[in-house]
Amino acid sequence: MDLILVRLVFINCVNQERVLMSGNEASSNAVTNNENSTNLLKVNKARLKWACRRGMLELDVLFIPFVDEAYDDLSTKEQFTFERLLTCQDPELFAWFMGHEVCEDTELNTMVQLILNRVKV
Repeated sequence: MDLILVRLVFINCVNQERVLMSGNEASSNAVTNNENSTNLLKVNKARLKWACRRGMLELDVLFIPFVDEAYDDLSTKEQFTFERLLTCQDPELFAWFMGHEVCEDTELNTMVQLILNRVKV
């Protein structure tokens, strides 16, 4: 949930900056804002990869490559869903990914299926 909060705060700050800036000021600060955005995304991605390190190797093997290879291609809504998936407990995640149980949350279940299809499990 911390990643979601950080992302929302960042988006809110960027939107407020855009409203406050005039045209010339906005264009002169565009390069700086892009650099700051890139740095923040790198930090968020590092935190996300850290959150993918679980107590079970089976989950690490699924999550870490997914973040490296597919996370950036997800829509914003899918990224939030993935981040929400990471807040679930390891036993639940293990049961969903191994097919022992089906996640009742449709968004999370869709993300589980997306990850499984991507790694061809």
